[in-house]
Amino acid sequence: MDTSMHTLENLFLQLGLDNSDHAIAEFISQHKLDKETPLDQASFWSTSQAQFIKECLDLDSDWAEVVDQLNVQLHE
Repeated sequence: MDTSMHTLENLFLQLGLDNSDHAIAEFISQHKLDKETPLDQASFWSTSQAQFIKECLDLDSDWAEVVDQLNVQLHE
């Protein structure tokens, strides 16, 4: 059973990104997506990052809620 905390900070850590509050805010402000671009198809992800995001959403994993949160923030 996965008992880790699924937060935006931990998602960034899982993706291999800086997970400080400042870095997350900076990432979100610099990586806005248009409404037609699915999150997992964004050009700024590495192949493994995109695959992880796609699997989280496709499999409705424990991470799906946090990935959805990031998706909303990047599409605002």
